[in-house]
Amino acid sequence: MHDHHTSERLASYADVLAGELPDTWTSTHLTPDTKDDLAQLADYIWDLDLVAASLAEHPLQQAAVLSRPDGAQLVLLDRHDERDGFLIAAVAPRALPDEAYRAVPEPNGIALADDPFLGAEQVADDLLARYDRALAQARHNALADIQPSQPDRVVLTWQPDNSIATAPANDRASAVLMDNGFDQDPNSGIYRLSGDDTHAQARVLREIGPQLDALGISTALQHPAGRSTPTTAASIPPVPASSRTPVTRSR
Repeated sequence: MHDHHTSERLASYADVLAGELPDTWTSTHLTPDTKDDLAQLADYIWDLDLVAASLAEHPLQQAAVLSRPDGAQLVLLDRHDERDGFLIAAVAPRALPDEAYRAVPEPNGIALADDPFLGAEQVADDLLARYDRALAQARHNALADIQPSQPDRVVLTWQPDNSIATAPANDRASAVLMDNGFDQDPNSGIYRLSGDDTHAQARVLREIGPQLDALGISTALQHPAGRSTPTTAASIPPVPASSRTPVTRSR
């Protein structure tokens, strides 16, 4: 049974944890009054190990959801053993189709120390790295011919409709893309730059290279269907849409 003190303790821990994690995170506390939200959240906890075993015995009564601007989420929940601290797990993106998770290893959750500062180190060094890799792979699977990016490398892929698509691995890269005209697909999480104006598209590609490079993030340009090796985007100009062979789309 969760009393007010226990609820306050989890919420306070989550607030500190969110402030100590890399990038920008916010925390939202879900209480027994939001049981429908808790039930839905439980369905998307991306774990087949420690946290799944705990939930099988103790359904969620409260939780704190940590959210990053790129859509990544972590869930903090109570432990139900004799030890202090909490459990934390990744949350699978709700908008991705089931097929996107095929062959993607679960970024299973971990137990955290009672100290949120130490807990933040545990998350950053372990869970977050595995979660970001799993997110990149799932988002890649959600849209054919999109090569997964890494935290220090953004891979841009030509699409049959002459747009350019990418799945950045962190919110710093996402912010640069959004600031330069990329739009995020809410269903897949993929960022896309329209090919309707090829001159504007080429200008954006020239401009994002130095901006990402200043953050220690390289860029690569991938041609459709993965038939050619990614090449650093800054070293080659984009090919005008009019000079690429058009692809007939069935839909």
